[in-house]
Amino acid sequence: MTTYTLPDLAYDPAALEPHLSAEIVALHHGKHHATYVKGANTALEQIDDARTNQRWGELAGLERALAFNLGGHILHSIYWTNLAPNAGGEPEGALRTAIDDTFAGFASFRELFTQLTVGVQGSGWGILGWETIGGRLVVQQLGTHQDNHLLGVVPLLAIDAWEHAYYLQYRNLRADYVTAIWNVIDWADVAKRFASATR
Repeated sequence: MTTYTLPDLAYDPAALEPHLSAEIVALHHGKHHATYVKGANTALEQIDDARTNQRWGELAGLERALAFNLGGHILHSIYWTNLAPNAGGEPEGALRTAIDDTFAGFASFRELFTQLTVGVQGSGWGILGWETIGGRLVVQQLGTHQDNHLLGVVPLLAIDAWEHAYYLQYRNLRADYVTAIWNVIDWADVAKRFASATR
């Protein structure tokens, strides 16, 4: 059976300072993300065991555990590559055109995305995604790692709004964290995801 592994960061944990502290990045990646990888692998093993031994009553709970942990692994994997030192600014090219057309300009998109991410109730994510059936960009709020996910949406930009992503540095000021994140968004990575999703 294929298992999931924790991807390495493409930068040193201190590289995103002062916007994200080295301590937060190291803990978030090495502890929190690693826990979701382990949880996804464990859920897969348990599902396989339940299937082998025909314990069908366990499947619903195991599938929820898989969705939660695998969702956490996938979103964190996107999050880390969406961030980069010496990044920020605004997108260019086809991604910029799509943002302008869909959200009446980048400033409008940024405000919508910021408010949506700051407004997550409890733990969750702000997502910019490509909705494959309608062929358009969407901004959505995910609860935990998978609740309220629109089927058919390919995540392009994922911003973690769980407290572990910011609390050591920003305390309870999620809005300050989201404001700071804009300084390290790697629009080249988001644009690459957009090109792949729309291909």
